[in-house]
Amino acid sequence: MTETANARKIAFASFVRRALDEARATRAWSGTEVSRRTGVSRQTINRWVRGDWASDPEAERVVAFCEGLGLNPASAFAALGWDRATSPRTAPAPPPMDPDVEALLRRLVDPRVSDAEKFHIRETIRYLAYRPTLPVDGRKRGKEAS
Repeated sequence: MTETANARKIAFASFVRRALDEARATRAWSGTEVSRRTGVSRQTINRWVRGDWASDPEAERVVAFCEGLGLNPASAFAALGWDRATSPRTAPAPPPMDPDVEALLRRLVDPRVSDAEKFHIRETIRYLAYRPTLPVDGRKRGKEAS
């Protein structure tokens, strides 16, 4: 392996490690959660962290990893030494943010809010995000009542 290839692996591994550390620290995401949200398998992410890959990571996977973590893919491409300033996929514009969600996000980044309160906010959001969806109409209730 050439020195340049080894340096690229080290730089990309460092980028991935920092992204994972940030996801753990700010969102309390495990490796499994990062994998689920990015669509990149844990095995692939672990190989990236170890620099254990024979050919360059697929651009689509790198983009998916970055998008799932809210990172700019250009940073990953720079770590890989690629000349790609833009992602291969164009992402649609995000829908407008709900004001209540914006308020929660502001509290999560506010240094005056205690870590305990931030933990409580994250746990509540996590519960709501993954609870089963309630039925849309009242038919199910009507059947249970009869």
